[in-house]
Amino acid sequence: MSEKHIDEVSGVRTTGHEWDGIRELDNPMPRWWLWTFYLCIIWAIGYAIAYPAIPLIKGATPGLLGYSSRADVVAELADAKAAQGGLLEKIAATPVGDIASDQELLQFAIAGGSSAFKVNCAQCHGSGAAGSAGYPNLNDDDWLWGGTIDEIYQTIAHGIRYDGDDDTHYSEMPAFGDMLEPEQINEVAAYVVSLSDTPSDPSLVAPGKVVYEENCAACHGDNAEGLTDFGAPRLSDGIWLKASTEAEIVSQIRNPKHGVMPAWLDRLGEPTIKQLAVYVHTLGGGQ
Repeated sequence: MSEKHIDEVSGVRTTGHEWDGIRELDNPMPRWWLWTFYLCIIWAIGYAIAYPAIPLIKGATPGLLGYSSRADVVAELADAKAAQGGLLEKIAATPVGDIASDQELLQFAIAGGSSAFKVNCAQCHGSGAAGSAGYPNLNDDDWLWGGTIDEIYQTIAHGIRYDGDDDTHYSEMPAFGDMLEPEQINEVAAYVVSLSDTPSDPSLVAPGKVVYEENCAACHGDNAEGLTDFGAPRLSDGIWLKASTEAEIVSQIRNPKHGVMPAWLDRLGEPTIKQLAVYVHTLGGGQ
């Protein structure tokens, strides 16, 4: 084996490697670096022995100290539930309409309802409960099935047009495309638009009112303010759920869309449903 090259400037032997005429000096590692490196190896071996570290087929080595971050999380959740236990039991035993009279219970219900809403309801009603196309805004004053806290509880608990619950709200607007002539549908649409805006053809409003009184007033009311007994929306304001433009209103009259809301009572339990009802009621639009 040939002798390794000695650098002429520093007098240090090189490693024997050369890259484009550049040679690497074979200086020894600093002692402090080597001892730090050795200590890290010793620490890593000790950590692998003391804590869960080495993957196995169905888990990992438990470690001599028996530490488990999952067990810590389970313990923390148990402590949190224990801290909430008394208030949850109190909510379960208190009629939903009476929760607001207890300030501590009210604050707890609002906080719990807000959390439950973000997990279960925000996907349809939005994180701020402002709704979206086909999903009601829970911040305004329009309520299809009533906006009192008891009515909100009933709606959340049993849903709307939900086949799996015998107590669900159920009503459907008929398809008037099978009952009215196209001209009559255009007339009643113009009348509905006129209640909050200006229709494209004002001359259709008067005959549209007659069509409305004969076919629509039974559910939506004589003044088009809606009837919560049927889940029929108010038509006299500018708040719309399924349609807003005149063309969309014509389409909704001809072949209406019907939404479905699941029943949440069996999924979430009565205390959570009560907290959700209280939270929704306090958003600003509750009656």
